[in-house]
Amino acid sequence: MSPLPKWYKPVAIVALLWNLMGVAAYLADVTMSPEAIAQLDAAQRAMYEARPMWFVAAYAIAVWLGTAGSLGLVLRKRWAGGVLLGSLLGLIVQDVALFTRPEFTAAGAAVIALQGSVLVIAVLLVLLARKANAQGWLS
Repeated sequence: MSPLPKWYKPVAIVALLWNLMGVAAYLADVTMSPEAIAQLDAAQRAMYEARPMWFVAAYAIAVWLGTAGSLGLVLRKRWAGGVLLGSLLGLIVQDVALFTRPEFTAAGAAVIALQGSVLVIAVLLVLLARKANAQGWLS
């Protein structure tokens, strides 16, 4: 077991804050009023209205498990890796729709770039949890 590096705790805290922003975005999304939906531009409204229930469920799984897993990293818990993997799987399910359905791809490059960065960060968090577990930083 190696000693905990100085960068670990700040990275784990940033990961938790990142995922809490995801929870805030999810809650804002699923509680959007009909008036707010009506104010979206045509492409955004089409995307919002075309989402199947499984897409919203995958979104929920991704953000809630990502937050729980990041909290596990902060608390240095071994279960964090499995929870973060579950979050990544939820994100991949969500991305299948986002990257393949025409009403989603029409939303533009910014949406695709943001979601791509979310995917990269989710993969990095799973890798961090694996490294932390292998190094004995988690209990």
